[in-house]
Amino acid sequence: MTVLVVVSAVFGLAIGSFLNVVIHRVPRGDSLISPGSHCPNCGATVRPRHNLPVVGWLLLRGRCADCAAPISVRYPLVELLTAVLFVLVAVRLDTLQLVPALPAFAYFVAMGVALAFIDIEHRRLPNVIVLPSYPVIALLLLGATLWTHDWSALARSSIGAGGLFCLYLLLALIYPAGMGMGDVKLAGLVGGVLGYLSWASLALGAFAGFLLGSIAGIAMLVSGRADRRTALPFGPFMIAGVLLAIFFADPLFALYSQRMGF
Repeated sequence: MTVLVVVSAVFGLAIGSFLNVVIHRVPRGDSLISPGSHCPNCGATVRPRHNLPVVGWLLLRGRCADCAAPISVRYPLVELLTAVLFVLVAVRLDTLQLVPALPAFAYFVAMGVALAFIDIEHRRLPNVIVLPSYPVIALLLLGATLWTHDWSALARSSIGAGGLFCLYLLLALIYPAGMGMGDVKLAGLVGGVLGYLSWASLALGAFAGFLLGSIAGIAMLVSGRADRRTALPFGPFMIAGVLLAIFFADPLFALYSQRMGF
């Protein structure tokens, strides 16, 4: 377990550093490869020691080493968040004896972090991230299934992906102002990963995003930070709903079954 936690944390920090590049460049249509890491204000190349996740930002005290322009706290936040989520998901899958599926779930978490921050800032979920994730996650889950031989999990994943995609598509067609096609495309990925876990995870994750979005909307209305015409990005709530389902779907379903006498 200790090795799993340490490896997950290190990979999470490294992947989080790359996600900062994705979050900054993808909405602008820039290449993820070139140029290398540089200050967006003065263009100076970032020194290798300053590229270390979290540590680099602390060494620089949140400012460019060349022009002293402020560096957003988002950078260490994304790195730390990714590392923490990688560790938590790894521990959860180890508990469920589903470690072979960790690459698929780690990929989803990384993709989800990038999409959440992009959606918050730009109000969109780029196809260049969402669409290639379908074959990537499908292949990773297939690899996990070849290891565990649990083909029923892969069948649930396929049903979850198709079912949730169709549900969100129907909602988007009925009420286009309330849901974008980016949310519909993301729904298929949500259904795929949650269906692989269990029916309970799929059921909770399918609707948790709506619940979390409603709570956030009401809170913003009450606090005066939004009105009834304010549009909230839904992608982050979908991702949060997935995380909620991963950790709490089975315990909640077990508690419900116990109370109902099933």
